[in-house]
Amino acid sequence: MRKHAFAPRSRARSRRLRIVCIMAAFAAIFAGAFIRLAQLGMEEEAGRETRLPYDRAPGGRPAIVDRNGQLLATDIPIASLYIEPRSIPDLDEAVEKLTAIFPELDAGELHSRLRSKDAFTWIKRQIPPDKQQAVIDSGLAAVGFRPENQRLYPNGSLAAHILGAVDIDNFGIAGIEKWIDANWLADLRGAGLALKGRDLQPVELSIDLRVQYAMEQELGKAVTKFGAAAGAGLLLDVTNGEILALASYPAFDPNNPVDAFKPDRINRVTAGVFEMGSTFKALTTAMALESGRFDLESVVDASRPLSFGRQRIHDYRGKYRPLTVPEAFIHSSNIVMAKMAMTLGPEALRTFLGRFGVLSQLATELPESAAPLRPSSWSEVTTATVSFGHGIAVTPLQASMAVAALANGGRLIRPTFIKDSPVSERTIAESLLSANTSEAIRHLLRLNAAVGSATKADVPGYVIGGKTGTAEKVVQGRYSKVLNVTSFMGIVPADNPRYLLLTLLDEPRGLAETYGNRTSGWNAVPLGGALLHRILPMLLKPVFPSPSGAEAVPVATGEPSVDDSSSD
Repeated sequence: MRKHAFAPRSRARSRRLRIVCIMAAFAAIFAGAFIRLAQLGMEEEAGRETRLPYDRAPGGRPAIVDRNGQLLATDIPIASLYIEPRSIPDLDEAVEKLTAIFPELDAGELHSRLRSKDAFTWIKRQIPPDKQQAVIDSGLAAVGFRPENQRLYPNGSLAAHILGAVDIDNFGIAGIEKWIDANWLADLRGAGLALKGRDLQPVELSIDLRVQYAMEQELGKAVTKFGAAAGAGLLLDVTNGEILALASYPAFDPNNPVDAFKPDRINRVTAGVFEMGSTFKALTTAMALESGRFDLESVVDASRPLSFGRQRIHDYRGKYRPLTVPEAFIHSSNIVMAKMAMTLGPEALRTFLGRFGVLSQLATELPESAAPLRPSSWSEVTTATVSFGHGIAVTPLQASMAVAALANGGRLIRPTFIKDSPVSERTIAESLLSANTSEAIRHLLRLNAAVGSATKADVPGYVIGGKTGTAEKVVQGRYSKVLNVTSFMGIVPADNPRYLLLTLLDEPRGLAETYGNRTSGWNAVPLGGALLHRILPMLLKPVFPSPSGAEAVPVATGEPSVDDSSSD
């Protein structure tokens, strides 16, 4: 009887145990399914994140300012629009609304991209606030906004060839912007530091925005007036190599960086090479004087052209008589320059030009830099032609650096675009000239501005010196008889130089007011004069002669003046 009394209780306990086990099994199944779903969700989210191009974002960039603290470039916050195609509830509605907000989008191409069911795709990078609000108001699903930095150049095209540009991801692609990345910003990013622009010290450039504006404005007017294909300008401090202004025309707007890579928008001062014509005669004359075989009283016969087989070297509107060295300089005698160079020999000329940095590529902060086109061999005829800037093409910045060294006493300084860059670290060579030779070159430059081909650059209150250059342009491997490149290099004050000004016009045309002339004295020099009139009062105090008499300029030429700015 006792055995049968416990049987119902035992069976009930067994039933409850089975129920508990079944419930536990179901709980385990549901728990496993939940965990797996959570894992899948996290994997999908992680996969989506890795497909978002967040790793391309460079973070902020430092502001760029001029030497007086004026803003040239800065970052501004902006949003970019993306969408998750596989989460779009209604594809046709999404395409219709997006193309209504962004009419520039191609509906067919957009429909194809959104149909792909990718985890992520960009719709529009760096959209303005009103477009962002329009997207929000549209109620579109599966869209999102990514905060980014957009580079803003508040002065538009001003100083564009110095500043350069950035790409859509805020990486530097040209000019100082590219130098900033290569010099140190890329290292910060590589270390994992995504800094904001305001966390970085501004980059202070050596340029003066006031001078830069004047240069670009006057250059643009001159290019238009003379119908030139292009133009360029530069203001260089000869005492420390700092560049206060650099302009190349036509320019581009770095806010629209695609224009920076158009062939006609190159930086002609650093990335273009030109035969600089008679501006090279300053170097040839310095070499001759430094050799001790010539001085300012030396006389060289320029009565007849030089002949090299079928080639002849003659003077442009020459005097065709014996000339003193100062006469040869202000009358820009090719014959005299060639004879002095040939007297010293090919090796002497090549060595001298090499010491002044015009035979090798010049490196500055700007990555856009061209190598010179120099003779493959230095024959007697090559020596003769190179002496007056024919048969050798250099960047205008190289030529300016060399003439600056002539003016500052023989110190060759690598130019810079960075304010207060240590001069000692950029000094390539010292004492390239004796004090007497440098003083003689300054005298000749002043003489040429007073009574020679550079008279149209003179500015009351300032002692200007300068040399002109007109070179036949090479077109399809041949020298053109109708197209020129004209240039002018001026120094101020000529007796104790502080600044060097370069102006250059590519293919200027003759005008009625120039009597059809298209040489440097009629276009590049007046451009230089207009610039000096505007910028010198910003930089130097004028000095006027005393009432008792005007400045006396010694002229050892026997003639009162050159033929009205026609010689180069």
